[in-house]
Amino acid sequence: MNQELAMNPNRLVAFLQKPASEFTKADIITYIQKNDVQMVNFMYPAADGRLKTLNFVINNAAYLDAILTCGERVDGSSLFPFIQAGSSDLYVIPRFRTAFVDPFAELPTVSMLCSFFNKDGEPLESSPEYTLRKACKAFREVTGMEFQAMGELEYYVISEDDGMFPATDQKGYHESGPYAKFNDFRTECMSYIAQTGGQIKYGHSEVGNFTLDGKIYEQNEIEFLPVPAEQAADQLMIAKWVIRNLAYSYGYNITFAPKITAGKAGSGLHIHMRIMKDGKNQMLTNGILSETARKAIAGMMELAPSITAFGNTNPTSYFRLVPHQEAPTNVCWGDRNRSVLVRVPLGWSAKTDMCVLANPLESESHYDTTQKQTVEMRSPDGSADLYQLLAGLAVACRHGFEMENALEVAEKTYVNVNIHQKENADKLKALAQLPDSCAASADCLEKQRAFFEGHNVFSPAMIDGIIKKLRSYNDATLRRDIEDKPAEMIELVEEYFHCG
Repeated sequence: MNQELAMNPNRLVAFLQKPASEFTKADIITYIQKNDVQMVNFMYPAADGRLKTLNFVINNAAYLDAILTCGERVDGSSLFPFIQAGSSDLYVIPRFRTAFVDPFAELPTVSMLCSFFNKDGEPLESSPEYTLRKACKAFREVTGMEFQAMGELEYYVISEDDGMFPATDQKGYHESGPYAKFNDFRTECMSYIAQTGGQIKYGHSEVGNFTLDGKIYEQNEIEFLPVPAEQAADQLMIAKWVIRNLAYSYGYNITFAPKITAGKAGSGLHIHMRIMKDGKNQMLTNGILSETARKAIAGMMELAPSITAFGNTNPTSYFRLVPHQEAPTNVCWGDRNRSVLVRVPLGWSAKTDMCVLANPLESESHYDTTQKQTVEMRSPDGSADLYQLLAGLAVACRHGFEMENALEVAEKTYVNVNIHQKENADKLKALAQLPDSCAASADCLEKQRAFFEGHNVFSPAMIDGIIKKLRSYNDATLRRDIEDKPAEMIELVEEYFHCG
């Protein structure tokens, strides 16, 4: 038995002794038959960003084969606003590589994510999942490389305050128990996410913690490993479903909302990216950031204002994107700098073997650390449509390779200082700003939509729908109107508390 596969938390991987990417229909049927599985669930995200579920009881082998082969009909008009009731039928077809044993089902159940198809059996053009697939395909065709991504999933856990070992307000970063109250809950979430196929890097408590009206608000983060962007979106989607379901079983409330209340840390959804070719990370050359990486960053600098349309999708998003909150407001990038939009994190490019220095009994490992280097987009938050966001980032990074002046743009937008400090005011003035509202974000997307519609990635209907929804909030002056009105701010937060 392959020990690496045997240790995999996904029960299907361990049982079938093959990676999920190689799952076939016959594999799913074999697992179901040999493990007394009684139910199959189809799951798929709708326009509201939540996973929907269709349950099947397994009547017999023929029926199981039929649903796995043919999928099922669903009412598309109830899932997406761009589908008319008069012609609303869609097909949902399971993607076998996403199969996992449902950790919450009372009866033994295998669940799978699905893709949408239209009446002619073609992929649904305006499906977010298909849009991401098209974006990754266009990236490969233009660059000859693969676009990979992973997310930092931040969220607040909310429960009754027992008054014991109170945490220090806004000082929760990597806190241990008993001052951090929900570490065990987070590690249980991580275990379940791993069982569903999520490739997790680590988890920890985050900066934000406070008490309000007798309740503890504690911010946590689960960070993933880089995988092909299509898989990254699937993993984040399932992870949010897992966290909410487990919280419900414990009587906790959970929010991924970008802002909770004034003066407290908001929750982002930072996206790390790397570009791969022949299994090698292309982000470094001789220990420094490569031309490949700088071109991708330049593309993100150019399209950053409109990327907010996918990654910051309700009015509370723009109460997080304010100065001095470790959230970006200007279009710039830098090394290890949390005041910028795109950050190049510390990347293990030092020439020393730190493991040997910390552990004198070890011999030098000569470990290839270049695989670890990523760049991080810091504007998105938990309101994002995960598939549209990663598709938008793939388009932006691809655009960097299509720009004749990409390296000049990268140089012009690079900063190595905290741009919000007084002495850097001139530099700050020279930088473009991110939108300050959904309305402004819609305007940016309207101006730059041709880049996203290029290579047939985003359908015009999808772009129209996003713009229409953003403008419907009528929030052009909202941030300014209620910035000193905490009661109205709390009412707004409650309205979008369970976004994404």
